[in-house]
Amino acid sequence: MSGHSKWSTIKRKKGVKDARRGKIFTRLIREITIAAREGGGDPDANSRLRAAIAAATAENMPKENIGRAVMRGTGELPGVVIEEHLYEGYGPGGVAVIVEVITDNANRTTPEIRHIFEKRGGSLAKSGSASYAFDRRGLILVDREADEELLMEVALEAGVLDITDEGDVFEVLANAADYAQVHEALEKGGFPILESSISYIPSSLVDLPRDEGLKVIDLLEALEDHEDVQKVFTNYDIPDDLELEE
Repeated sequence: MSGHSKWSTIKRKKGVKDARRGKIFTRLIREITIAAREGGGDPDANSRLRAAIAAATAENMPKENIGRAVMRGTGELPGVVIEEHLYEGYGPGGVAVIVEVITDNANRTTPEIRHIFEKRGGSLAKSGSASYAFDRRGLILVDREADEELLMEVALEAGVLDITDEGDVFEVLANAADYAQVHEALEKGGFPILESSISYIPSSLVDLPRDEGLKVIDLLEALEDHEDVQKVFTNYDIPDDLELEE
């Protein structure tokens, strides 16, 4: 399998999504708020915010909700102070795991994330312990309906690292520093962007026996189910036929 982000690709192909729509909205609102706080409230000048708003719109989030999230990020509306945190750890079989979190209470979230790891045969580790196994890259998913030759032409001119055909989507990979310009080039080219974010891409993948692999999947799904978790990354080479909960 040629995908760069195994866990997110498998989830997409299996149709694994958040069980509750409210949970999806909560994650999107937090991402919009953080994006507006970090880069300003103008989506035309803030590619992260633009991508977050596009994702929220795709989930049919009301414009009023999006607007309030932006205003909380820029300080125009009061709101709970939320922060981004990155947790690193190891799962069964020694696979590396990175967890992106947005929380209003790290003192609560940290022990909860640690408990999830330990209950499922893993362990939370110090900063840098797992991230060395990943590269920070811009990952943009473009609908398979796009003209492949034109996509290649525009993307390569914008400075992408790689483009792969995943069957249902094209995965466009860029250096984190080039992410904004690549995203903008694809938008201006009229390509249908389905997802777009800065991601942690494993530099190599780890094979595991099936029983160990199922334990890793259980850990990843438990982490995803935590209300403060935004994204989970792993360097486990997940087989296409491995069972996932629907």
